[in-house]
Amino acid sequence: MSLRKRIADSTWANRLVEGFFSGYTRFAHATSRWEAHGFEAMEAELAKGEPVIFTVWHQRLIMAPYMFNQDLGKFCSLTSAARAGRLVGQVLARFGFATIPMSSHKRHVALSREVLRRMADGYTIGIAVDGPRGPARVASSVPLVWARSTGKKIFVLSYATRRAIIFPSWDRFMLPLPFTRGVLMCREWQREVPRKMDDEMLETLRLDLQAALDEVTDASDRAAGREPDGART
Repeated sequence: MSLRKRIADSTWANRLVEGFFSGYTRFAHATSRWEAHGFEAMEAELAKGEPVIFTVWHQRLIMAPYMFNQDLGKFCSLTSAARAGRLVGQVLARFGFATIPMSSHKRHVALSREVLRRMADGYTIGIAVDGPRGPARVASSVPLVWARSTGKKIFVLSYATRRAIIFPSWDRFMLPLPFTRGVLMCREWQREVPRKMDDEMLETLRLDLQAALDEVTDASDRAAGREPDGART
């Protein structure tokens, strides 16, 4: 086994990286001026004891801990079972979130059953709908399948900061800098997901959800005072 792989598989090394990212996220949030827009509808659902489906682009995932009020409900995020996904899951766990690892070896039926079980237990389910590998800003139909099965509402969310580092990754990952201005934004997706739909209807709704995520992401950029950062490849 190579040295790089031994380090990547090391428990202490992973804890060190997890601690850095969770600590940095807290620091960036605490040192910046933040505004929150549009969270009333989602929080009203949570206050009634109704979990929701929380969707975000992978590029804006890092500030998810500050997009959900854990005083109003429980949150569970889907993460990749690969090393990077496990790291994200452990970082979210440090903020009190539960996670469900997605594995290429796990059948979609089994994954959906686990998600539906969590939602029945009162968990809001969060997913980066273009993750974990992209293409960037191309939404999967997975949240629509869950909405059809549960009748729960879908919300589209984003964050932006005036100053940020954009990584040269597949999703152009955004890392907020400290001591800046930030915006957290949430909108209810207004389309109804019928219990029965054909492939054409599913694709129409998928494209509509994709457009709604683009709109809320671009709006958060503009509200933070930066040019919209279209990350689609």
